[in-house]
Amino acid sequence: MSNQDFQLHRRRLLQAAALAAGASLAGRAAWAQGGPIKLGALLPLTGAGGSYGGPMAKVAKGVIDEVNAAGGIKGRKLELFIEDDQTNAEAGVRAARKLIDVNQVAAIMGTWASAVTTAVAPLCWESRTFQTTTSGADSITLLPHQGYLLRTQPNTSLQGQKFGAFALESGAKRVFFITPQTPFVKTQLEGITAVVSKAGGAVGSLVYDDKRPSYRSEVDEIMRFKPDAIIFGGYAPDTTVMLKDLLRAGFNGKKIAFAYAVNQKLVESVPANVVEGAFTIAPSPAEGSNAYTRAGKLAGMSNPDPYTSQMYDQINLVILALAAGGGDMNGTTVKDNVRKISQGAGSTKVDNAVEGLKLLAVGTKIDYDGASGPCDFTDIGDIVDCKFRYEQVVDAKFKLLKIA
Repeated sequence: MSNQDFQLHRRRLLQAAALAAGASLAGRAAWAQGGPIKLGALLPLTGAGGSYGGPMAKVAKGVIDEVNAAGGIKGRKLELFIEDDQTNAEAGVRAARKLIDVNQVAAIMGTWASAVTTAVAPLCWESRTFQTTTSGADSITLLPHQGYLLRTQPNTSLQGQKFGAFALESGAKRVFFITPQTPFVKTQLEGITAVVSKAGGAVGSLVYDDKRPSYRSEVDEIMRFKPDAIIFGGYAPDTTVMLKDLLRAGFNGKKIAFAYAVNQKLVESVPANVVEGAFTIAPSPAEGSNAYTRAGKLAGMSNPDPYTSQMYDQINLVILALAAGGGDMNGTTVKDNVRKISQGAGSTKVDNAVEGLKLLAVGTKIDYDGASGPCDFTDIGDIVDCKFRYEQVVDAKFKLLKIA
């Protein structure tokens, strides 16, 4: 979607959301006082992010089942509605409308692609539905969301800085950033450029159409820059094509990509020499923590990925914020209380909703730290701190290099 099309689409969403807000809010008043507490998960079950949506859904269901088995929130059961955003903004909007207008959820959790999160956000803040996301585009938390949004993913400025620093660490002096058009191109490039330029290096960049079957002309432009490291900003489908075309062109420098793009599925789908030696970077979960272990058991994974870990935290945070409010079980209650239960200095540390609910019931203040790390947020909804995981493809498997 072009920037012009996106802005037009966003204006239409805002107009429609404003019209629907009154009816939606009136309906919410009726269910807020009793019956099941309804929560929504909007996940990439298909599309470019499809490999992540399934585990995210499973961990969300697992947390809900645990809380319901323990009595719910103040005796009220939780009901979870899961929709597929297809890693597509238009599909995401349709699914979000269903969750808000039909299911009347208090919160929508888990939106993954930045384009989806950006398109859905106006619907959420206009209906006072709390939104949590794993998207990284800096522009997301700059939206006028009125406090109805937070993310557990580090923003893309920080991610770009990490990529640039790693490229330098690997010995690169000439770094090229290739990416499809996304909401976070500018901030990622600025982060990379700031770090590389400060060290005396040079940065080139190219934005490409992610629907093309070949990138031979783009690869020619990249090769003219003579890079010794290429940073890939796309998703798995287009990154696969780009890697193949770069191999044909004889590129033998460093290849650095997001872990969601160069993942195990991609590695298994291409000849070994296409991806061998490639480096991946991703926000790191709190490996070794009790919350990380719990998330893994609920998702059926020995090593849950960052997004599954973040989904575990998002649903725990929403549940605990609702319980801490003591009033209506709605998005405003989450907004008003989420930081009270996640970053209280001197409060009792908890890493799951069941334990936290027991403490809240007896008046104990809590501080939630989760599977993705400390869940402390800025005023605009950005995560304060996060570690990153660095891996390399070696013999068709991922070798951990460091977590820092």
